[in-house]
Parts: sequence; structure tokens; C-alpha cells
Amino acid sequence: MPLLHEVKHALNKLIESGETTVIDLRSIPLAPGEEDRILQTLGVGEIQAKLNALGPSEITETRYAGIWIVTHYNDEEDIIGRFIEVTMMPEILCSQREDMIAAYEAFDTTLEENNESSVEKSE
Repeated sequence: MPLLHEVKHALNKLIESGETTVIDLRSIPLAPGEEDRILQTLGVGEIQAKLNALGPSEITETRYAGIWIVTHYNDEEDIIGRFIEVTMMPEILCSQREDMIAAYEAFDTTLEENNESSVEKSE
């Protein structure tokens, strides 16, 4: 299938230059059952993640390292987006700088509260 050859070339590009590729499966006219055959060919690898950020999403590494399936759902669990991402790590799994800053501040507050609580208990 031409799409699987495109994925193969995208994986080579990732290996050679580090350039990532995203293929929107919902924007490509596929014959009935074709998407299922693509997913079956790519298989399932060792890493699977579920997250809930603006709706549920599933991120699955295929049996081929560097090739990921990212699926987004609405609240009724209908697929609203499905992508093949050829990348080291899908962007959606990477922590955002703003989130890390907020996490640092929250963690710092927690440590300060725990420290104050420990001091009060020892008195």
C-alpha cells in the first residue's frame, strides 16, 4: 500500500535527519477496512499510554520503533482524530514548559507545607 511505503520512508527520514512526520489518517480517503489493515500491519509494540487532556487519547507504539498511532476520542468515545506519527516520542506525551513551571511551584509548596508540618509535630 502506498501509505505504508510513505511510513517506511518517513521512518528512514527520522533515522537519517531526525525529522518527524505526521500522517492524518482521517484526511486520507481510505477504502472500507483499509485503516484496520494498516493498523494490523503496523501492530502493537511495547508502549501504550492513555491520557485525558481536552478529551481522552490513546498513544500506542507500533511493533516498529519510531512509528506511533495517536487516537483522539470525544466524550462519547467516538474517534475524532487518528494519526500515524513517525517520531522519537509523540509531542502529546512531552511535558510542556508552562506545565512544568506550575508543577515546580506546586511541588515547592508541598515541600514547604510538609516541612512546616514536621516542625510543628516535633515541638
